[in-house]
Amino acid sequence: MRNGVVIVSHVKEIGEGVDRLIKEVAKDVPITVAAGLDQGEVGTSFEKIMDAFEKNSAQTLLAFYDLGSAKMNLEMAIDMTEKEVLLFDTALVESAYTAAALLQVDTPIDAIKEQLAPLKIK
Repeated sequence: MRNGVVIVSHVKEIGEGVDRLIKEVAKDVPITVAAGLDQGEVGTSFEKIMDAFEKNSAQTLLAFYDLGSAKMNLEMAIDMTEKEVLLFDTALVESAYTAAALLQVDTPIDAIKEQLAPLKIK
């Protein structure tokens, strides 16, 4: 699949939970997660986000995050990757779920952006 999803969360379990939820409706969509820090602490890391970008088989990534510092790390990682990354300032669970479900049925990116616009929170 050409498009994939990246989930960035401060808490490992939140990232894993969102991943589990959206795979129920998007079994063919590449999804990768960067959540929590190495020792289980709460936080996000640039390195984990870069790893999530690299491990995702898609060339265009739709990125979703939970809190502001995750966005800061995402923006730094976006500057360093060669993949196209679309960053969404939307409610994490609802928007990642919606985007993944729409990607599963090959919805164009512009239509996904339109669907996610009402979920903008920041």
